[in-house]
Amino acid sequence: MTRAAADPWYADGLKFTCTQCGNCCGGSPGFVWVHPLEIDEIARSVGMTSVDFIAKHTRSEHGRRSLLEVKNGDCEFLVRTANGKSACSIHAVRPLQCRTWPFWDSNLYTEKSWKAAARGCPGMNKGTKYDFVQIEV
Repeated sequence: MTRAAADPWYADGLKFTCTQCGNCCGGSPGFVWVHPLEIDEIARSVGMTSVDFIAKHTRSEHGRRSLLEVKNGDCEFLVRTANGKSACSIHAVRPLQCRTWPFWDSNLYTEKSWKAAARGCPGMNKGTKYDFVQIEV
């Protein structure tokens, strides 16, 4: 594919395969934004009402809701296993923010920003190739 001058730097696609390292879900504190419909879906999946889920598993930040973290900065739904792998205990209903990693605008802004994110994510630039349309969805 020949790129036009206006095409983004990743127009030819990018590679990513999750290695279950957990780096995107833990470590330094951050935000996992959840929208009301996502809260409803997650709450149902864990057998709670949305009101109870909000009270127990989210916090208000900047006028939005974010999932809580444990003391080390991990999302409280991240499960680290003895074999060094990590998994999300709500994987089937995880928020959009989680489902779209690593194809976040902040990582796609420049090739340099992608490379910076890849230093902390061993699955970036490896494995499955996603084409431009898949990345932009």
